[in-house]
Amino acid sequence: MSDRPDLRLSDADREEALDALSEHVRTGRLDIDDFGDRSAKATAAKRRSELAALFADLPAPRPSVLLPTAPPPVPAPQSSGALATPWRAGFAVPIAAVLLVGLIFAASRVVFFPGFLIVPLIIAFVIFNRRRR
Repeated sequence: MSDRPDLRLSDADREEALDALSEHVRTGRLDIDDFGDRSAKATAAKRRSELAALFADLPAPRPSVLLPTAPPPVPAPQSSGALATPWRAGFAVPIAAVLLVGLIFAASRVVFFPGFLIVPLIIAFVIFNRRRR
């Protein structure tokens, strides 16, 4: 049953209770007199606890409002940006290395820029493209 037995019932909850009681009559668990008494109480019920008393000695079927509620699902842990997008980690080191060397050359006013520093960028690009396929 719900952890809040004093919540008010809806018309649909009362109809579902009457359907469940009808099923118990069809299977022989309740006689017509007992059904009449319980159905009158179910129709007049205002709170879940009032319905619970009517179904205390009966097995399934029960109205869904009396069924145990499942705990809310645990949200999946959020993955960090580095794990969610591994290509960023593959590009970060080569780009940082090229930028660092570029800044060093720019600070020392050397005009020569070594082309071999582009190689890590090309390798990272190729690896990234293979992973995407």
